[in-house]
Amino acid sequence: MSLSRVALAYTSLFATPLDLPFGNWGMALNTPLFELHQSLGGRMVDFAGWQMPVQYKSIVEEHLAVRASVGAFDISHMGRFRLYGPGAQAHLAHFVTCSVATMIPGQVKYGLILNEQGGTCDDVLVYHLGDHWALVVNASNRQKIWTLILASFPETEVRFVDETLETAMVAIQGPNAIALCGDIANTDFSNMGNYSAQNLTYRGCEILVSRTGYTGEDGMEWSVPSYLANSLAKDLETHRVPWCGLGCRDTLRLEAGMPLYGHELNEAIDPLQAGLGFAVRKPLEGFVGAGALASRMMNQSRRIRKGLILGGKRISRQGDKIYQGDREIGVVTSGTFGPTVGASIAMALIDSAFSQCPEPLEIDVRGKRERATVTPLPFYKRTQG
Repeated sequence: MSLSRVALAYTSLFATPLDLPFGNWGMALNTPLFELHQSLGGRMVDFAGWQMPVQYKSIVEEHLAVRASVGAFDISHMGRFRLYGPGAQAHLAHFVTCSVATMIPGQVKYGLILNEQGGTCDDVLVYHLGDHWALVVNASNRQKIWTLILASFPETEVRFVDETLETAMVAIQGPNAIALCGDIANTDFSNMGNYSAQNLTYRGCEILVSRTGYTGEDGMEWSVPSYLANSLAKDLETHRVPWCGLGCRDTLRLEAGMPLYGHELNEAIDPLQAGLGFAVRKPLEGFVGAGALASRMMNQSRRIRKGLILGGKRISRQGDKIYQGDREIGVVTSGTFGPTVGASIAMALIDSAFSQCPEPLEIDVRGKRERATVTPLPFYKRTQG
């Protein structure tokens, strides 16, 4: 039996790297829907050690389908952990920045896990599932977060389970997503609140669904056993839901002003300069990195995350430098052409003194300066309905 099937009940004494249930390192992992993506002509790329579809036909077409109606994403590469036992809540609260103590069963919160210097190890979703807790982490940080949490287990018994390799996760996103999910699950989700989760029976098996997503649209994310992934795919096909790749997931989240780890967030960037203060509980205490984060707040010169709209159609990319005259004042963290907003857009870290600058700035895009204007985030916000 694989370690990912074992309910791991360790104290810190036994939390060693040998306990990591990550399979054979150096070998690309496939999601349970890998063959489906190939059959649909998905262009597969390596993403954080997983073979994932970046697009099928057109990133723009997939993007617009989600904005106008609905689309499905295989997000099985995301890390999925569960925590059980009487010490689970307290241990989770020690790591995540959001207020775990105030969560009620069925609630989901966005939070961050920091290092001792106040930088960001990962941004995560925390689920209160009544008798236990769940945590969804970025694929690229799965080993790091597993090691971090397991290596400091309290004396109180906590079972920490990695179910990533034995489950699939599918995001169904768009204005029509909630009604469509209701049809598939034979359940009325219309009164289900944003950032909430519930268990339900699907094809005779208990699964977890949440009203969450990473596109700026309404939608749900389904976590199902691996063997049900293709059954869910068939139900989506019956309802003519198109599959969408990582390419349009990136353009969608960028239009919605959502940060991406490795771009707007990393271990040198704290959540407050990234504009994520809503996910950090006050006062700043009780979680790893809280003291350092409080000290960093006093540094008024650190760069903060802002949106930029370019004057032309050239696309800026991560690492492009930003200038006002001859002075370098920032760096682009993500850039793309926003199909919905109809403009070249970017997110950037900009010196705080220039973050409200009404005058156009310039971005060095592959050796040529392009004018850009600081704009509030998000670039796109859906109409609430």
